[in-house]
Amino acid sequence: MHTLPRRWFSLFAGALALLAAGSLLAQTPKKPLKIGFSQTGAESAWRTANTVSMKTEAEKRGIDLKFSDAQSKQENQIRAVRSFITQGVDVIVIAPIVETGWDPVLREAKRAHIPVILTDRTIKTEDESLYACFIGSDFYEEGRMAADWLAKFAAGKGNIVELQGTPGSAPANERRKAFADAITKYPGLKIIDSQSGDFRRAGGKEVMEAFLKKHSKAIDVVYAHNDDMALGAAQAIEEAGLKPGKDITIVTIDAINEAIQAIVDGRINCTVECSPLFGPKVYETAAKLVAGEKVPKKAYNKDELFDSSNAAAALPSRVY
Repeated sequence: MHTLPRRWFSLFAGALALLAAGSLLAQTPKKPLKIGFSQTGAESAWRTANTVSMKTEAEKRGIDLKFSDAQSKQENQIRAVRSFITQGVDVIVIAPIVETGWDPVLREAKRAHIPVILTDRTIKTEDESLYACFIGSDFYEEGRMAADWLAKFAAGKGNIVELQGTPGSAPANERRKAFADAITKYPGLKIIDSQSGDFRRAGGKEVMEAFLKKHSKAIDVVYAHNDDMALGAAQAIEEAGLKPGKDITIVTIDAINEAIQAIVDGRINCTVECSPLFGPKVYETAAKLVAGEKVPKKAYNKDELFDSSNAAAALPSRVY
């Protein structure tokens, strides 16, 4: 009778042990990603759609989402980020209310080895290693697109009042700068007044009422940094006995369904898209970061412009 050497038995037993361990690992369910998301608030229909995208996509993917509504206050966001660090989340996602003041809390996240994704809005920092990446839209390009459309539509002439977004926020800063830069090519276009409506419909209406009282019939164009303010301005124009979209041209940014419908109805003239549907891209990126993969430092959504030539055809397929 032949017997195997003792060392073969040892190797065989070791192989069986490895196979058993592998089988147990395969049966162990993967731990769900735990992600902390600090949202700016609920200041507009766009922001609501953005929140819905993040929440529904997290549910689809089985992600443990820790959600915090900052109610438009940066101190609430900073408090939320510190809470996420304490809870030991895998990734922190921030839609920054303003561009500055983030370095201290981001350093805390970095020390805890928690990658940070910025979404929708950028920040200003001397150390870009404090965040992993930015996912959002090119706000400067949106402002440029709005200005170029207006220049053609108005034949390069007209007095403009500007409804700015939240002071210090990236979209307000970039959309203002891009629009101002672009209209320098058209001496007949002039911004005669500019004020913040804080991205809110009520704010847009209130500021537009003040503009109408101050400038009377001198206003030819409203440039709004988002659709909610533009819709508020349209209401103010109507209440003043004028026709928005006809007596006063309205150019805006975001392309929510209500704004596109307003173009079809003739109350708004143009809106540049800024998609709020970040959920899939954010979570795909988060998974890669947790797996140790490299991701692009910046990823921009592709934006489209809507006016009377394409608004009606676009409405049936819109999801926000």
